[in-house]
Amino acid sequence: MPNPKHKHSKTRNRRDRAVWSKRVETAKTIATCTNPECKQPVLPHHVCLACGTYDGKKVIEIKEKKK
Repeated sequence: MPNPKHKHSKTRNRRDRAVWSKRVETAKTIATCTNPECKQPVLPHHVCLACGTYDGKKVIEIKEKKK
């Protein structure tokens, strides 16, 4: 197996990790809820926190806020 010829410095490793983490954070996409009455922005493959549906099915019960 090939081995590295020179050691990478701590600064270089940390700089590469910092750039990678920022790239991952900005790559998130936002979808809309599949419920025709809701249409709130939702992360993909997550339950909608506004209506409690996932893939068109009611999954959790959302409590109404009391005023």
